[in-house]
Amino acid sequence: MGEHRVTAILPCQDLDRSQAFYERLGLSLESDYGDYRILTDGKGWDLHLRAEDMSKLQAPHNPFGLYLYVDDVDAVADRVREAIIEPDAPHLKPWGCYEFAVSDPDGVLVRVGRVAD
Repeated sequence: MGEHRVTAILPCQDLDRSQAFYERLGLSLESDYGDYRILTDGKGWDLHLRAEDMSKLQAPHNPFGLYLYVDDVDAVADRVREAIIEPDAPHLKPWGCYEFAVSDPDGVLVRVGRVAD
């Protein structure tokens, strides 16, 4: 039986800018179909980006969000330290996750974390 998973498809105003943002988090380009790109980290993070007019959905009105689970949260945070939303993050949240949050170029809230031990 095949792998059971879900992959997010995000609309993006500027594919180059969005791709560069997600590459900083650790994803890389797997396929480019012009106005549709597939990114992966080869370990379970898969993200599809689609060109779309996002003018009406810019932050704080963009309802989309992603949670990227990873073992080494601090290593990912180091790659995007200046973009982290909360001061002194990553840190342990009341719901039991060690995490941080950033916004992508189109205002998508992206949380990166792991369930605390």
